[in-house]
Amino acid sequence: MVSGMKPSIVWLASYPKSGNTWVRLFVANYITNKPEPLPINQIHKFGTGDTIAAMYQAAAGRAVDVRDIPLTMRLRDRVLRGIVSNNADINLVKTHNRRSVAYGCDLIPDQYTKSAIYVVRNPLDMVLSYARHYGIEHDLAAQQVCHSDNANAPTNRTVVEFLGSWSDHVESWTGKSSYPVLVLRYEDMLKQPKIEFAKVVEHFGMNVDDARLRRAIQHASFDQLKQQEQKQGFIEASGKGTAFFSKGQSGVWRDELDPALVKQIRQSNKRVMKQCGYWND
Repeated sequence: MVSGMKPSIVWLASYPKSGNTWVRLFVANYITNKPEPLPINQIHKFGTGDTIAAMYQAAAGRAVDVRDIPLTMRLRDRVLRGIVSNNADINLVKTHNRRSVAYGCDLIPDQYTKSAIYVVRNPLDMVLSYARHYGIEHDLAAQQVCHSDNANAPTNRTVVEFLGSWSDHVESWTGKSSYPVLVLRYEDMLKQPKIEFAKVVEHFGMNVDDARLRRAIQHASFDQLKQQEQKQGFIEASGKGTAFFSKGQSGVWRDELDPALVKQIRQSNKRVMKQCGYWND
């Protein structure tokens, strides 16, 4: 722990397109507890992300080229220290980084961390959403999510994200940890939302109010989020693919994913898919 600073970060972690934003919008709606759904473009008021380029510029105190990956990695500790410096009990931080070291930098350092929520999704479905989001073909998406060197390159708005393969990512976040990690399966959130989202409320140390829970789940439903995106757009959309909120279903891969790619993803991720209960889906 850093002197004078509480380890207050609660990481909301996932591989891209696995339900991270869904959980964040649920939390925001539960906290606000209003009759109307929270506008999706206000989600930034209820947490931050660990790859926002402006935060690295601010940490440097000058303009920096975020394509300079070693430089942004040197600035990362200062960025995370800045997040916890508000002395709040909880700072919710979205991440798609795996829990590992890159360029000598601990991406998810224990000294700033209070706990984590990790959302996992069947890679056979996730890869379809991933391909849509990044505007790439299914075969390239499958290749990327099976590769240990997979990363999201810097953009004007974001610094690099180190993903690794789907299996690398899941194992990094669900392995032994010095702090509590709540693991949620996307598919369980679809099937039994009250049970799974109640776990999220309890993880934050809040009381579960049944009416409030039902309302927040409804306000964060895919139909509601999709309607909002169609009307006003979504600032977190990549700009490369179609809608950010697409189908929000499980099992779509049976109809949409080429059998050869199903085989490839299964072969590359067999052990972890079995551990997560996806092998026989």
